[in-house]
Amino acid sequence: MSLRKTIALAAILFFTTETKAQEQVNWINFEQLEEALQKQPKKVFVDFYADWCKYCRRMDRLAFRDSRVVELLNDDYYAVRMDIESTDTVMFGGKKYVNERARKVNSVHQIALLMASRKGKPFSLPAMVILDEHFEAQARYFQYLTAEQLLGVLTDRD
Repeated sequence: MSLRKTIALAAILFFTTETKAQEQVNWINFEQLEEALQKQPKKVFVDFYADWCKYCRRMDRLAFRDSRVVELLNDDYYAVRMDIESTDTVMFGGKKYVNERARKVNSVHQIALLMASRKGKPFSLPAMVILDEHFEAQARYFQYLTAEQLLGVLTDRD
């Protein structure tokens, strides 16, 4: 391969990698969310997941890497992601939240239970919550969403 072709190929790979790296949702945690909301109110999208949840992993691979979804979440929302099995103590709104069943089977963090529980139904994943600028829940979803479906859900909140 000539030097010119090698340089061209390297440039293509570099810019392709750069573009892909930029196409990520800017996920934040609840502490960062609290600070951000105090500075500038904005809609909030919360994604609760677990490593063992195959639909959560699939959404991460497909829906949350779709450039249109990434752009919409990064521009119009604070995007929060939390592992429901987290053992972290979270301070939010002047209150302390923990995972009372940490390191046990089916442990779910208090924040996830508070925000994404349904009356009379067990907690299930994937679980997503959309809140308005005043931090009031507007919608909850407990299912796998394709990129197209997620776009519809997110643009429906405008």
